[in-house]
Amino acid sequence: MDKSEFTTRVLEAEKTLYHIAKSILHSDHDCADAVQEALLKAYTKLGSLRDEAYFKTWLCRILIHECYKIANARKRVVAYDEYMMGGNAAYENVNIGLYDAIMRLDPKRRMVVTLHYVEGFNISEVAKILRIPQGTVKSRLAKARSELKIFMQDEEKEEPCYEKHETITQRIPATT
Repeated sequence: MDKSEFTTRVLEAEKTLYHIAKSILHSDHDCADAVQEALLKAYTKLGSLRDEAYFKTWLCRILIHECYKIANARKRVVAYDEYMMGGNAAYENVNIGLYDAIMRLDPKRRMVVTLHYVEGFNISEVAKILRIPQGTVKSRLAKARSELKIFMQDEEKEEPCYEKHETITQRIPATT
Protein backbone atom coordinates (compact mmCIF):
# COMPACT_ATOMS: atom_id res chain seq x y z
CA MET A 1 0.00 0.00 0.00
CA ASP A 2 1.48 3.33 -1.00
CA LYS A 3 1.17 6.74 0.67
CA SER A 4 -1.65 7.87 -1.62
CA GLU A 5 -3.79 4.78 -0.99
CA PHE A 6 -3.12 5.01 2.75
CA THR A 7 -4.34 8.62 2.75
CA THR A 8 -7.45 7.73 0.76
CA ARG A 9 -8.36 4.88 3.08
CA VAL A 10 -7.75 6.98 6.18
CA LEU A 11 -10.04 9.71 4.84
CA GLU A 12 -12.73 7.09 4.18
CA ALA A 13 -12.42 5.86 7.77
CA GLU A 14 -12.25 9.32 9.35
CA LYS A 15 -15.79 9.36 10.77
CA THR A 16 -15.45 5.84 12.10
CA LEU A 17 -12.20 6.69 13.84
CA TYR A 18 -13.73 9.73 15.49
CA HIS A 19 -16.79 7.78 16.70
CA ILE A 20 -14.62 5.04 18.16
CA ALA A 21 -12.36 7.53 19.91
CA LYS A 22 -15.36 9.49 21.24
CA SER A 23 -16.90 6.32 22.67
CA ILE A 24 -13.81 5.77 24.81
CA LEU A 25 -12.58 9.31 25.41
CA HIS A 26 -14.91 12.18 26.17
CA SER A 27 -12.64 15.09 25.33
CA ASP A 28 -12.38 16.19 21.71
CA HIS A 29 -8.72 17.03 22.29
CA ASP A 30 -8.02 13.53 23.58
CA CYS A 31 -9.90 12.04 20.61
CA ALA A 32 -7.80 14.07 18.18
CA ASP A 33 -4.60 13.02 19.95
CA ALA A 34 -5.59 9.36 19.88
CA VAL A 35 -6.51 9.42 16.19
CA GLN A 36 -3.29 11.22 15.31
CA GLU A 37 -1.16 8.75 17.28
CA ALA A 38 -3.02 5.79 15.76
CA LEU A 39 -2.48 7.11 12.23
CA LEU A 40 1.20 7.67 12.89
CA LYS A 41 1.60 4.14 14.28
CA ALA A 42 -0.41 2.66 11.43
CA TYR A 43 1.71 4.42 8.82
CA THR A 44 4.99 3.37 10.41
CA LYS A 45 3.79 -0.22 10.87
CA LEU A 46 2.08 -0.50 7.48
CA GLY A 47 4.36 -3.39 6.61
CA SER A 48 2.80 -5.49 9.39
CA LEU A 49 -0.65 -5.35 7.76
CA ARG A 50 -1.14 -8.86 6.38
CA ASP A 51 -4.23 -8.33 4.26
CA GLU A 52 -5.17 -4.92 2.86
CA ALA A 53 -8.84 -5.95 2.91
CA TYR A 54 -8.70 -5.65 6.71
CA PHE A 55 -7.11 -2.20 6.74
CA LYS A 56 -10.04 -0.50 8.47
CA THR A 57 -10.30 -3.23 11.11
CA TRP A 58 -6.55 -3.07 11.70
CA LEU A 59 -6.62 0.71 11.97
CA CYS A 60 -9.56 0.62 14.41
CA ARG A 61 -7.68 -1.85 16.58
CA ILE A 62 -4.65 0.45 16.72
CA LEU A 63 -6.91 3.39 17.60
CA ILE A 64 -8.61 1.47 20.41
CA HIS A 65 -5.20 0.74 21.97
CA GLU A 66 -4.25 4.41 21.74
CA CYS A 67 -7.55 5.49 23.29
CA TYR A 68 -7.13 3.13 26.22
CA LYS A 69 -3.57 4.36 26.73
CA ILE A 70 -4.80 7.97 26.92
CA ALA A 71 -7.78 7.01 29.10
CA ASN A 72 -5.52 5.21 31.56
CA ALA A 73 -3.22 8.21 31.74
CA ARG A 74 -6.23 10.48 32.40
CA LYS A 75 -7.49 8.26 35.25
CA ARG A 76 -4.64 9.54 37.36
CA VAL A 77 -5.79 13.14 36.85
CA VAL A 78 -9.07 14.39 38.32
CA ALA A 79 -10.55 17.53 36.82
CA TYR A 80 -11.06 20.39 39.27
CA ASP A 81 -14.78 20.71 38.43
CA GLU A 82 -15.34 17.01 38.95
CA TYR A 83 -13.50 17.11 42.27
CA MET A 84 -15.50 20.10 43.48
CA MET A 85 -18.85 18.65 42.31
CA GLY A 86 -18.19 15.35 44.05
CA GLY A 87 -17.66 12.89 41.24
CA ASN A 88 -20.17 12.17 38.53
CA ALA A 89 -21.79 15.61 38.36
CA ALA A 90 -22.26 15.41 34.62
CA TYR A 91 -25.24 13.08 34.93
CA GLU A 92 -26.99 14.49 37.98
CA ASN A 93 -30.39 16.09 37.28
CA VAL A 94 -29.85 16.07 33.54
CA ASN A 95 -32.28 14.82 30.94
CA ILE A 96 -30.15 12.66 28.70
CA GLY A 97 -30.46 11.95 25.02
CA LEU A 98 -29.46 8.82 23.20
CA TYR A 99 -25.83 9.94 22.92
CA ASP A 100 -25.63 10.60 26.64
CA ALA A 101 -27.32 7.26 27.33
CA ILE A 102 -24.70 5.49 25.24
CA MET A 103 -21.94 7.35 27.06
CA ARG A 104 -23.36 6.10 30.39
CA LEU A 105 -22.84 2.48 29.33
CA ASP A 106 -19.95 0.42 30.61
CA PRO A 107 -16.97 1.07 28.28
CA LYS A 108 -16.99 -2.48 26.90
CA ARG A 109 -20.68 -2.26 26.03
CA ARG A 110 -20.31 1.29 24.72
CA MET A 111 -17.60 0.11 22.33
CA VAL A 112 -19.66 -2.70 20.80
CA VAL A 113 -22.69 -0.40 20.46
CA THR A 114 -20.58 2.23 18.72
CA LEU A 115 -18.93 -0.24 16.37
CA HIS A 116 -22.11 -2.16 15.54
CA TYR A 117 -24.89 0.42 15.53
CA VAL A 118 -23.10 3.69 14.86
CA GLU A 119 -20.39 2.48 12.49
CA GLY A 120 -22.25 -0.44 10.96
CA PHE A 121 -19.70 -3.19 11.52
CA ASN A 122 -21.30 -6.63 11.61
CA ILE A 123 -20.92 -8.97 14.59
CA SER A 124 -17.93 -10.85 13.19
CA GLU A 125 -16.11 -7.62 12.30
CA VAL A 126 -16.69 -6.23 15.80
CA ALA A 127 -15.37 -9.50 17.24
CA LYS A 128 -12.22 -9.23 15.10
CA ILE A 129 -11.65 -5.57 16.00
CA LEU A 130 -12.04 -6.19 19.73
CA ARG A 131 -10.49 -9.67 19.61
CA ILE A 132 -13.36 -11.26 21.51
CA PRO A 133 -15.72 -14.12 20.58
CA GLN A 134 -18.83 -13.32 18.56
CA GLY A 135 -20.99 -14.60 21.42
CA THR A 136 -19.44 -12.01 23.71
CA VAL A 137 -20.24 -9.27 21.20
CA LYS A 138 -23.85 -10.47 21.02
CA SER A 139 -24.26 -10.62 24.80
CA ARG A 140 -22.73 -7.17 25.28
CA LEU A 141 -25.09 -5.77 22.63
CA ALA A 142 -28.09 -7.40 24.32
CA LYS A 143 -27.12 -6.06 27.74
CA ALA A 144 -26.41 -2.62 26.28
CA ARG A 145 -29.83 -2.52 24.57
CA SER A 146 -31.59 -3.35 27.82
CA GLU A 147 -29.59 -0.71 29.71
CA LEU A 148 -30.27 1.88 27.01
CA LYS A 149 -33.96 1.08 27.21
CA ILE A 150 -33.90 1.71 30.95
CA PHE A 151 -31.89 4.94 30.54
CA MET A 152 -34.27 6.22 27.89
CA GLN A 153 -37.37 5.27 29.92
CA ASP A 154 -35.94 7.11 32.91
CA GLU A 155 -35.40 10.17 30.74
CA GLU A 156 -38.93 9.94 29.39
CA LYS A 157 -40.36 9.81 32.90
CA GLU A 158 -38.43 12.92 33.90
CA GLU A 159 -39.36 14.99 30.82
CA PRO A 160 -41.46 18.01 31.78
CA CYS A 161 -44.94 18.38 30.43
CA TYR A 162 -45.04 22.11 29.71
CA GLU A 163 -48.73 22.37 28.91
CA LYS A 164 -49.84 21.45 32.42
CA HIS A 165 -46.66 22.45 34.28
CA GLU A 166 -46.14 19.01 35.69
CA THR A 167 -43.66 16.25 35.03
CA ILE A 168 -44.51 12.94 33.52
CA THR A 169 -43.43 11.23 36.76
CA GLN A 170 -46.20 13.10 38.58
CA ARG A 171 -48.78 11.63 36.20
CA ILE A 172 -47.50 8.04 36.21
CA PRO A 173 -48.06 6.08 39.43
CA ALA A 174 -45.01 4.29 40.80
CA THR A 175 -44.95 0.58 39.97
CA THR A 176 -42.66 -0.51 42.78
